[in-house]
Amino acid sequence: MRILLSVLLILLFVPSWSGEPRLALFPPTAEMAAHRAVIDPLAPGRVKLGGLTFLGGVYLTGPAPAFGGFSAMMVEGDRFTLLSDGGNILSFSMGADWQVREPRFADLPDGPGTGWRKEDRDSESLTRDPATGQLWIGFERANEIWRFAPGFARAEARLAPRTMAGWPVNGGAESLVRLRDGGFIVLAEDQDVKRKGVELTDVKTGLWFAGDPTQPKQRSFAFGYRPPKGFLPTDIVELPDGRLAVLNRKASLREGFTAVLALIDRDAVQPGRIVTGREVARFAAPVVHDNFEAIAAVREGDSTILWIASDDNQLFLQRSLLLKFRLDV
Repeated sequence: MRILLSVLLILLFVPSWSGEPRLALFPPTAEMAAHRAVIDPLAPGRVKLGGLTFLGGVYLTGPAPAFGGFSAMMVEGDRFTLLSDGGNILSFSMGADWQVREPRFADLPDGPGTGWRKEDRDSESLTRDPATGQLWIGFERANEIWRFAPGFARAEARLAPRTMAGWPVNGGAESLVRLRDGGFIVLAEDQDVKRKGVELTDVKTGLWFAGDPTQPKQRSFAFGYRPPKGFLPTDIVELPDGRLAVLNRKASLREGFTAVLALIDRDAVQPGRIVTGREVARFAAPVVHDNFEAIAAVREGDSTILWIASDDNQLFLQRSLLLKFRLDV
C-alpha cells in the first residue's frame, strides 16, 4: 500500500511520469556566441530600411534545447537581457566589437502553474521601472501579469486582470510597456475589439493602466490598436520623445515571417479610441525577415536607437537575431 501511494503521489505531482515533457532549462555554465548579420544578403552594404538606418547586428547561438525562443528584451547601456517564452533568462554585455561578454543564464523563479511545462512559463512581454529595478512580465495562456523584484530575484505580486479574462490561449499579453509617467500599456496579440456585438477582426484590444497592473482595482481603460493589414502586434516600447513604437508580425506559407515597425502618438491612446500606427519600416524579402517579437529603445547622444530581436521558436531553420537601428523619423 505504501508503494502504491508513493507511485500515485509521483503521478500527481511530477508530470513527466505521466508523459508530460519537462521545460528545457539552461545548463549551469553560460556559454554562447554572437555572429555578425546583415539586413540584406543580396546587398551586404545596405543600411537604409524605410525610416531606419541599420547600425549592425548579430545572431546568437547557444546550448540546445533551451537556447532561443526570445520574446522580450531589455537594453541598459551595453547590457542585454532577453527573456524566452519558456521563462529562460539570458543576459550579457556587448560593445562596439559585437563580441559577447559576461553571459549569464537564469530561469524565472516563479510564474503561473508548476513551472514543469513550457506553457506554465509562457512569458511573452517584459518591462521595467528604471528607478526601482522592478520588472513586470506578461504571461500568455494564463492571461496574468506578474511583478518581480530587481534581477528577477523573486515574484512580488501577480494579477489576472478581469479585462484580460477570455483572451486567446496563444494571443494574449504579447506586448507590455511601463511608461515614464508610471502608466502601463498592454496589447493583446490577437484579441479582437468588439463594437456593438460585432468583432472588428482588424483591430486588437489594448489596455491602459494608470499604475502597476498587478494591483487590484487599478484604474484602467480599453482601446483598440489597428496593426498593418494582416499583421499582429508582438511588442511595444516608449521612445525618448514619448511616442510608442509597435513591432508587428505576420506569418504566411509563401513569405514566412515578415514584420512591420509602426509608430503611434501617446496622446492618441484614449478610452474606446482606435489607434492606427504609421508604418516606418517593413522586414520582408530580400531584407532579413524572421519571427521578430522583441524591441527596446535607448538613447545614444542625439539619436534614438532601436534594438529588435527575433524568436527562433527553438528551430534550426530560424535564428535568434539581434539587430541595431537608428530611428530617423
